[in-house]
Amino acid sequence: MQMVYNWLKTIQALAYPATCVLCGAPGREGRDLCRGCQDSLPHNRHACRLCALPLPATAPAGSLCGQCQQRPPRFDRCLAALCYEHPLDHLVSGLKFRDKLVYGRLLSGLLGDFLEHRGHELPELLVPVPLHPSRQRERGFNQALELARPLARRFGIPVDIRALSRDRATAPQSGLDKKERRRNIRGAFRLREGLAARHIAIVDDVVTTGNTVDELAGVLRRGGAARVEVWAVTRRAGGRKAIAPDG
Repeated sequence: MQMVYNWLKTIQALAYPATCVLCGAPGREGRDLCRGCQDSLPHNRHACRLCALPLPATAPAGSLCGQCQQRPPRFDRCLAALCYEHPLDHLVSGLKFRDKLVYGRLLSGLLGDFLEHRGHELPELLVPVPLHPSRQRERGFNQALELARPLARRFGIPVDIRALSRDRATAPQSGLDKKERRRNIRGAFRLREGLAARHIAIVDDVVTTGNTVDELAGVLRRGGAARVEVWAVTRRAGGRKAIAPDG
């Protein structure tokens, strides 16, 4: 599968030379990002081992943030490639609100590189965070699905867009405090059909407080999933305090 993916990437690069979406320079290795811009991206190298919250560089490896120490999430871990800073905020908002689907291809590729470098055990199924039908009609697409599809092709993992539904149209999470976000998303998702897979990855563009993916993980757990992880392109920083590894 990886050999086929690399071959298709080579053909695409020859047929459609890439241009950096940030500065206009020639793209690197068929990607819509030049070497200089890619090297300057804010990688999430120091993060909470559970929720991937960016931590200070001085935090010991394996640290937990304060929130995960006090209230562990229902997912096993979050893998977030980059910090939600410039220019990632520009790329994510461009995908979601300006129909820049080319940004989705780029962001998915960056997340795929990060996951491939880690070399961890792959899940059996990818589940993109669902949008409410009214929001999807308004936007015309689901940005999480735009990220999940290239990852599915790259790693040979099926995507399930039918297992979960978002039955309640929630208010935008931006602008809400932590408690309001948790209350806003509670009970918004439903499992529509049984799960054949036991190891599942939720795919999303940005994790802010983690309430949305935590709520989804709870639904998947109740549906029989034994292991749930989160694959996110970006993780927003917060004011949580890093704690040394427990145990």
